[in-house]
Amino acid sequence: VKSCYVPFISMLFLTMLLLFLALFPGAFNCCMKISDEIPKGILRRVERFEIQKANGLCHLEAVILYIEGRKFCVSPRIRKVKKWMKKNKHNIPRKKTHHRKQRRTKIIKKKEKKQ
Repeated sequence: VKSCYVPFISMLFLTMLLLFLALFPGAFNCCMKISDEIPKGILRRVERFEIQKANGLCHLEAVILYIEGRKFCVSPRIRKVKKWMKKNKHNIPRKKTHHRKQRRTKIIKKKEKKQ
């Protein structure tokens, strides 16, 4: 009788795990360790950065630096990093909101061609 519950419990666990991953996609993308030092020329090679808050799923405050597709987690308290972030605020990726303007331009061009 107990052996018939094993597939059900396994399936329930798998379903719960997939649901958790769908609801909290960043849960396993947190920095678990941060560096308190940063090599000399590394900030010049940073392509973009993100700020990780110590709330919710992530337990550490960190600055995530992306260099050549790799992720480096450093302390936001490093003086060099603070200064660099202030200078490069515009490098935080934002959603592109200029799609409508492009579409309108295309529509206008099509109308001009018809006339």
